[in-house]
Amino acid sequence: MEITLKELQQLDKNSYKLLDMRTEFEISYGSIPGSIPTTQEKLLEEGSLDKDTTYVIYCKKGIISLDVADALEEKGYKVYSLKGGYNAWLLDAIKENDDAEFAKKVENSIRTRYKKSIWSNFIRALKTYKMVNDGDKVAVCISGGKDSMLMAKLFQELHKYSDINFDVKYLVMDPGYSKENRQVIENNAKRLGIPINIFESDIFESVYNVEKSPCYLCARMRRGHLYAYARELGCNKIALGHHYDDVIETILMGMLYGAQIQTMMPKLHSTNFEGMELIRPLYFIREDTIKRWRDYNNLHFIQCACKFTDTCTSCNNENRSKRVEIKELIAELKKNNPLVEATIFKSVENVCLDQIIAYKTKGQKHHFLDTYDNKDNTVED
Repeated sequence: MEITLKELQQLDKNSYKLLDMRTEFEISYGSIPGSIPTTQEKLLEEGSLDKDTTYVIYCKKGIISLDVADALEEKGYKVYSLKGGYNAWLLDAIKENDDAEFAKKVENSIRTRYKKSIWSNFIRALKTYKMVNDGDKVAVCISGGKDSMLMAKLFQELHKYSDINFDVKYLVMDPGYSKENRQVIENNAKRLGIPINIFESDIFESVYNVEKSPCYLCARMRRGHLYAYARELGCNKIALGHHYDDVIETILMGMLYGAQIQTMMPKLHSTNFEGMELIRPLYFIREDTIKRWRDYNNLHFIQCACKFTDTCTSCNNENRSKRVEIKELIAELKKNNPLVEATIFKSVENVCLDQIIAYKTKGQKHHFLDTYDNKDNTVED
């Protein structure tokens, strides 16, 4: 059985239990207030529900939850699936808070409450790695999530108050978003006062039938399209919303799963688009801080814009599950060493090549035995 959001809102909240059956990763990006996290497996487990209680369950789009609700109804349980799922609630929540003064409130939170943890770290990354200079034209790339939307607001503030003479464009690429996801992005941009430039591609369709690493291929193709369109607009840099936690997780993922030591660089020259650079201005900003900023301003963003995630098993698997594993590992390590994240981050700034078995640079591998017998190549034991 299905229940619409309007019908749900008319019910007494004490008359039912609201269950969120999305993944822990998806829930971390936001959930309907008052909902209880669960899983499809747990819902279908015999005896996990009470036949005297009414339940409303939801997934991302109301597709999987409807099948589960029908199966449970056949067993005699009173279970409804929220029509449209979390996305339906998200669109409604954004409409409810359509306020002309909203953007100013968000901007004020950056300048005051989050000045130290967000604004100062944003400026520190720009200065430390010389990301934005006079004459630059930066394409701020917006995926629709919390990170890129925050980055867009930070660039708006920088453009208004900085002495640096630069220009900025706000890019949203639609690689085949569902109607709901695109609407969420457009509504959020409007509420936040971000003048977005939207261009379209068919990347989602192109990678849909790719069996091996479709998400990796999708990301590579999206970046190529962003570079190309940014250059058309006269930009020489694209800005992506990767944050501090992305950096340390990438370091550990490379070591534990890729057998290599490398990091997510704060800026890079493009190898395929001459004269273009990629910058990561959120490099020093913690993900938990971004979440607090989001929740403080009652903002709701999309988690994954891929329109296939409710029906495609490839999208929520390998790379994402590895990143979740790494997050859990870091959380466990922090119990004994609260500074472990800073230590991981600093480790790639203190690489001692004299005590490395081998390393690569510009595609060429160098081994310590190549110079081991040189008299001027001795180090303390």
